[in-house]
Amino acid sequence: MTDPASLADRVRDGELGFHELEDHADADAAAAARRRLVEEQSGASLDAVGDYGFPATEAEANVENMVGAAQIPMGVAGPVTIDGAAADGEFYLPFATTEGALLASVNRGCSVIDRAGGATARVTKSGMTRAPVFRVADVAEAEATVEWVREHEARLAEAAESTTSHGELLDVTPYVVGNSVFLRFRYDTKDAMGMNMATIATREAAEVLERETTAELVALSGNLCTDKKPAAVNAVEGRGRSVTADVTLPRDVVEDRLHTTPEAIAEINTRKNHVGSAKAGSLGFNAQVANVVAAMFLATGQDAAQVVEGSNAITTAEVRSGDLYASVSLASLEVGTVGGGTRLPTQAEGSTCSASAAAATHRGRTPTPSPNASPSARSPASSPCSPRSDRATSPAPTRASGAEFTSGRTFTFTADVAHV
Repeated sequence: MTDPASLADRVRDGELGFHELEDHADADAAAAARRRLVEEQSGASLDAVGDYGFPATEAEANVENMVGAAQIPMGVAGPVTIDGAAADGEFYLPFATTEGALLASVNRGCSVIDRAGGATARVTKSGMTRAPVFRVADVAEAEATVEWVREHEARLAEAAESTTSHGELLDVTPYVVGNSVFLRFRYDTKDAMGMNMATIATREAAEVLERETTAELVALSGNLCTDKKPAAVNAVEGRGRSVTADVTLPRDVVEDRLHTTPEAIAEINTRKNHVGSAKAGSLGFNAQVANVVAAMFLATGQDAAQVVEGSNAITTAEVRSGDLYASVSLASLEVGTVGGGTRLPTQAEGSTCSASAAAATHRGRTPTPSPNASPSARSPASSPCSPRSDRATSPAPTRASGAEFTSGRTFTFTADVAHV
């Protein structure tokens, strides 16, 4: 009675619920039974969905009512040379995407960055946030609550940190709107992206606040965190890892490989990425960082919905002594090397396929990442580190005629010039 056909019969008869199958059979049999039921009801074939390459038990923490797996083509770009402070060397970059020409474009960008001697990247700020909202009677109570928080932050930290052996409360920033008090807790979550860690820790701290003040918790997330939504607070204050990177491309490299000039790229970056984005009211002043961030998030098991924040980037480009200087800054790149989807077999392989040690050894050195380095600085595939380039000017239109370099593990650099 635990084979897929029998399980499907028991669901049809009302003996079992669709979500209860794992309680009566192994995870693969449960998934097969659900496929049978869905195929019967919809008339669709799920043969490809059911042809996955890992035990279904390994996905139990990541999905409910599993029927199989959606397989996205994965490719690699590079290698590209990155000076990331805690880890440097040459890295392959994994991308899971259905967008044709993305990998070819990124690969070309890698070669241009390498011709320039590589890019430099740094994590400038780190901290996962959670911002509960509390109800108070009036602004006088709001002021009293904020004063208590400022005077007793150590007590809140003690409570929050009692829930985790890894997380550390860095600070609490209060915001008052009428009789609502928002407290933006910021944590060092080490190698984890840390959203769940921050949520559990903040719940414990909120209970202390409710005991000691008149404030009443309304929602553990008051949307000032801000998670998976475009938000100015993330652009200004950061969330996850704030990363920035730059590269100087010699004029001859720009002309030979990108078929344009530093002046043309600088102008189009200003007119398109800055002026155009400002006119549109955009929170991101870049061309399309989201393409690369999304592909690397899928390849390495990051939370795909956080592409919303991860692609919030500002690109700059200017001419320096005839060469092209370009930089990119991402305020809220939420990535981890442990937990969540990073445990899944294909994503775990994607996170480790950069082959940085072999490439660096070939060049006569072995990278030695700091054991305390943030994921963005340690693991080349833990966040999107991907140069992408298309031509700024060309004699005839092409599918992608912009110049965009994106790199995101430690940076995402976009100098788009004329994307069509």
